Amino acid sequence: MSGRFHQLLLRFAALFRRESLDRDLEAEMAQHLELAIEENLKAGMSPDEARRKALIRFGGTQQAKEIHRDARGLPRLETFLDDMRFAFRLLRKSPAFTIVAVLTLALGIGATTAIFSVVYGVLLRPLPYKNPNQIVQLWEQNATGGRMRFAEPNFYDLRAENHSLSAFALYGYWLGTVTGRGDATRIQTATVSRDFFQVMGVQPVVGREFAPEEQKFNAPTAALVSCAYWKQALGSTQDLSSIHLKIDNKPASVVGVLPPGFGFPEKSDIWLPKEIYENEPSRTGHNWSGIARLRDEVSLNEARAELSGIAARLKQQYGEDTAMVAVAVVPLREAMTSDVRPALILLLGASGFLLLIACANVTNLMLAQATSRERELAIRAALGADRSRLMRQFLTESFLLSAIGGALGVLLAYWGLQALLALAPGNLPRLDDVSLSGAVLMFSLATVLVVSMTMALFTALRTFSEGSREALSEGNRGGIGTLSKQRMGRMIAAGQLAVALVLLVGASLLGRSLLRVLSVDSGFRKEGIATMELGLPMSQLATERVAFLDKLVAQLRTIPGVEEVGGVNELPLSGAGYADGSFAEMNAAQISPKLQDLIQRSVTGDFEKDPELGHQLVNFFNDLFRDKSRLGYADHVVTSAGYFKALDIPLLRGRVFDDRDTIDAPHVAVISQSLAKVQWPNEDPIGRTVEFGNMDGDLRLLTVVGVVGDVRDHNLESAPLPTLYVDYRQRPKAAWRFTIVMRTAGNPETVFAPARAILHDIDPNIPPRVRTFAQIYSSSLDARRFSVTLVAIFSMTALLLAVAGIYGVISYSVAQRTREIGVRMALGATTRKVLGMVLRHGAITGGIGIVAGLAGSFVVMRWLQSQLFEVSPTDPLTLAGAAALLVLFSLAACSIPALRAARIDPIIALRCE
Repeated sequence: MSGRFHQLLLRFAALFRRESLDRDLEAEMAQHLELAIEENLKAGMSPDEARRKALIRFGGTQQAKEIHRDARGLPRLETFLDDMRFAFRLLRKSPAFTIVAVLTLALGIGATTAIFSVVYGVLLRPLPYKNPNQIVQLWEQNATGGRMRFAEPNFYDLRAENHSLSAFALYGYWLGTVTGRGDATRIQTATVSRDFFQVMGVQPVVGREFAPEEQKFNAPTAALVSCAYWKQALGSTQDLSSIHLKIDNKPASVVGVLPPGFGFPEKSDIWLPKEIYENEPSRTGHNWSGIARLRDEVSLNEARAELSGIAARLKQQYGEDTAMVAVAVVPLREAMTSDVRPALILLLGASGFLLLIACANVTNLMLAQATSRERELAIRAALGADRSRLMRQFLTESFLLSAIGGALGVLLAYWGLQALLALAPGNLPRLDDVSLSGAVLMFSLATVLVVSMTMALFTALRTFSEGSREALSEGNRGGIGTLSKQRMGRMIAAGQLAVALVLLVGASLLGRSLLRVLSVDSGFRKEGIATMELGLPMSQLATERVAFLDKLVAQLRTIPGVEEVGGVNELPLSGAGYADGSFAEMNAAQISPKLQDLIQRSVTGDFEKDPELGHQLVNFFNDLFRDKSRLGYADHVVTSAGYFKALDIPLLRGRVFDDRDTIDAPHVAVISQSLAKVQWPNEDPIGRTVEFGNMDGDLRLLTVVGVVGDVRDHNLESAPLPTLYVDYRQRPKAAWRFTIVMRTAGNPETVFAPARAILHDIDPNIPPRVRTFAQIYSSSLDARRFSVTLVAIFSMTALLLAVAGIYGVISYSVAQRTREIGVRMALGATTRKVLGMVLRHGAITGGIGIVAGLAGSFVVMRWLQSQLFEVSPTDPLTLAGAAALLVLFSLAACSIPALRAARIDPIIALRCE
């Protein structure tokens, strides 16, 4: 083996010493020839005869040289290098062709590589955890197939009874307020149950995990922190016992640091044990996300079947007390990216179409180049070169062209990727994993190989379609292009136009969808609104929270330019999520003195003294919520008295909250118009009484006192959801996350500084996040704007490339038909007829492309349905507009060579021939 390897190295080294070795070979052969001649002379031959005999005995010198070169080197590699040199000379000989082809390929390959880097980083790249394919996200599933977060009793039963999961955990997260190390900051904080870190397959790199005694109700708070937070905020201290933090005003000790790069869920920096909080005994309290790790050799379907079987048994056992009938099990990577997958696949497809047009353009250029070389190729074939040898030459030339274009394309992709990341919506998951990684570069290399092979094979097949004899005779006539090859060029150009039209239609549909979204009546005012997002300590007493918010709102009203101040726990379009759930309507017979006494005693905390009292109340409400005819479903939103006026949400009936609605007064609610229509159609909802205490633990009944206009809280594309509003002064528990909204007379940013100062004076340990509502509104459209922008760029680039393609084809056709046009004009053809003849060929090519593009749009655009809003994928106005734009550009491209043809002087044309 070592001998073969040594011989291979010698042959490889010989490639770089060819000239020196050839000189040695020439000298050695000359020496042998001289010796043979001397021997013949000694035998009595004449000098001429001696030389002739020596040459005959010696054999063909060139054949001997070739045999020797093959023996000493690597003939296939040498042939490839020779072909590369020849290809390089050809490209250098035609700089215009080379520059246009390289830039076109670089554009297509660069765009595709940049988009693929995002797709790979977000959708395809393995998660940075141990055996990531075994990690799954789980949800409870109801009878209609809807997914819900886990209720704690259901989770504990599933964890205890399953045999498919090696670990199963719950988690939740929020923006917590952290103090104790400099200024107060808002840090993404996660609460995780036992086995969470076993599921994720991570261990602390400094310190330790949670101890069992730290995972108990009311235990002292222990925390794990991310490596980034440890370095930036904690100074990379190794003595964790010296760190004392307050998380939401609760003392916490840091016991460990997790590995670099770990930030699940939602880029968290602090993790707390879930068990320190009280369990929620209800099987309808869906508050926690579930995550698990599959056992070895257990498939996804097996786990799903077993867990759903357990859920069905629990449903049979607990009946109406649980809504869970099955369990949804999804790979974690898929769960994290399911919302963005359609948009990214759309962008990858658009970039692929752009690459297809670029390849078609370069193929047309290569066909034109090959046509001008037909005589050369025919002579080579006549001299003995077979088609496989010529095919290798085409492959080499195409590969060199694609490699140069690919190298430049990777450079363009690097710059384009920075622009993509800057343009990408902030909620795009796994953005930190997006880069020009090895896998992306391998994709780019594969793209170069596929592109080069495709172009070479197509060009070679078209070039070899006619025999060498015909090529030679045609070359003798001076006719370089054939009608069949011109037709092929036009068909390629038509294909480019078809693909460009598909991209144009897609961009137009997405653009019209964005305009439709922007025209939606959101139900609230956006301009002139300043917002200040707060994270209040969850351990704060109700009276303290109400007093704090009352004082803050009152002082914010004194800022010059502020017209109205309100607040809400979930600001519309902020993406923070909403609390939704079932409520029950109460009739007069149900509101008995006994029930009112039970509710009042629940407020004063008598349950701790009398467990039987708790059982009575639970039984009553269980019976109440079994009556489906009286159940409703709504978002539960906590607001202030000035919230509706600040955002110009109209009052339709009754009243909104005012100063009489204190915590000791009868609790009231304001409902949205959609809730009134759904729950009390054709009836007056004012005065209705509902029980919605399952949302915040306050069981006091709510009386509806007003109806306000609908608001598109979640996003602009979804219909307004039924909403029930309560006042923070009566129901402050759910107001730990609260956003102040200030309507201003001028620029809302001018109130940021005084608002911060007021908040700091009241409580310096609450860090605010200030933004204008217009910024929040704009951010909610980032994902759609991202798709529209990129598809629009791709479609316009594709349009320009396609138009350049048809211009090149018609120009080439005019150049090849110069003699024919001269003859026609010499025989009396007018300028108008020549102009019409050229434009007719261009119109036919464009017409074929447009018809094919419209047909393709009908098929492809149905895949775009999920990305459209109030626009049909076969919208006739969009299709007609895109086709008209393509016709306009195509005619403009054809008119230039048509005018040039019309100005041909017949005498000069015939003289050139």
